[in-house]
Parts: sequence; C-alpha cells; structure tokens
Amino acid sequence: MSDGYENLSIDAPADGVTRITFNRPERLNAITHGLVSDLHDALSAVDNDHDTRAIVLTGAGRGFCAGLDLTGYGTVPGTEDHGGPQRGMAVQQEIAELVHHMRDVRQPIIAAINGAAAGGGFAIACASDVRYCAETAKFGTAFVRLGISGCDIGVSWMLPRLIGASRAWELLLTGRVIDAAEADRIGLVSAVVPDDDLMDTCLGVAAEIAANSPFGVWMTKEVMWSNLEIGSLRAGIDLENRTQIMSSLTEDSKEAMASFLERRQVKWSNR
Repeated sequence: MSDGYENLSIDAPADGVTRITFNRPERLNAITHGLVSDLHDALSAVDNDHDTRAIVLTGAGRGFCAGLDLTGYGTVPGTEDHGGPQRGMAVQQEIAELVHHMRDVRQPIIAAINGAAAGGGFAIACASDVRYCAETAKFGTAFVRLGISGCDIGVSWMLPRLIGASRAWELLLTGRVIDAAEADRIGLVSAVVPDDDLMDTCLGVAAEIAANSPFGVWMTKEVMWSNLEIGSLRAGIDLENRTQIMSSLTEDSKEAMASFLERRQVKWSNR
C-alpha cells in the first residue's frame, strides 16, 4: 500500500495488520481537509487490500487527534464559489462521512489513543471498533463550549450505545474533559495501558483478530454494527441466522473444522 500521504503515515507493523497514523504532530493531529481526504483514501485502499486483516489507528506525537484545526480546515474542492452555509455543509458532511466509511471497511479498526482525543478526534475514536488508550490520554466533547451543538459527527448516536444514555448526555451537555481512568470506568475503552505499552497492546489484539477467518471477522463486524441499528430482536436474529449459514458454507469454514479435528494450524484462503 502506498504511503504517499501528506497527513498520514501508513505501515505494516505485523503480518495482516495495517497501521494508519495521523501525522500532523505539530498540531496534535488536528483535522483539516487534507487529513480527512487522506484518511478517506487510506480507508478505501485498506478495504481493498485483502492481505490486511486488522487496522490500528493512532496519532503521531503527543496527541491522537485534537479535533478541528481552528487555524483553518480548508475548502472542499468544488465549493469555492458557493455560499457560506453551502461550504460549511460540505465540510461537515466530508468529516462526518468518515464515520460511515470506518463502519463500512471490512477490517476491524482498533484505536490506539495515545493522547488527546477531542471533538472530531473523539468521534473518530468512537467510530473505531475497539479502543485502547494510554494512561495520559484525555477525551473531550467540547462542542457545546464552542457555542454549537454537542451532537456532531455521529457522537450523539454512538456515545449512548457505548456508555449508556445518561453518561453520554452528561458528557455532551457539560463538554467536560475526562481522563483515561474515567474512560475505562464508564466503558469507553477496553483498557488503559502504560503509554509505552499502548502500541504493543493494540498490535497484540490486531494479531488475535488477524488469526481468525477473514470472512468471519468481516461478517462479525458488519452484523454487530447492523444490529446496533436494527429495530427488533427478531430482525437481529434473522440477520445472524442468514449470515451464519452463509459463513458455514465457505471453504474456510470447512478448513477450520478439519484443522480442529486434526489438531493443526488452520490455513485460511478467504474462499
């Protein structure tokens, strides 16, 4: 995969794992059009890379992502001659579409939150499938303190489902910053680890995911997200039933059963 991005660094730290690193450390990886555009491109490239089985998303330097760059986001191409509301909506939609894009990527995304995750950075963390954070990480949803709604970039939908409605409302209404210990206590992250151990922890989880069936992991991610949106238990189980039968008919499923009975390492072919 190309690493020719201005605002991201892409590498493969382990077999089957792609690491995407926000690379604007001088601005705590604050969000600009360039960063968002690069991230959309990188997510599409990873989704099309069938050798990648898990993604680790992190930030360079002291921050994960400090939210919108208040010195200037930039203009979405094609909107230069539009009015202010139109340009603003184009920016809003370009950023918010990251949430859909992260959900649609086949591979699970593990957020390695190494520092501040604020505003849009907080939303990106919430849109990841799994979250681990360093002891020095901070989380903020300060939209309301900037005179705008606390409901932004999918946070008002995702956060109640991650930590419960009452806690989510309190955080969005106050706009207060929480530390790693509180993020762990309320279930926002899977675990807090020492700063120096964060990446190894996330790579270890990525390796566990990469050791499983590519199709099975893809279907698990897809069904989990779909069932957050589904209207009833019956519809959720119907979706599970169909996906499970489809998965069981793959060659990989037969190979996994055979390897278990023969007590040998499974050989995934993604067929």
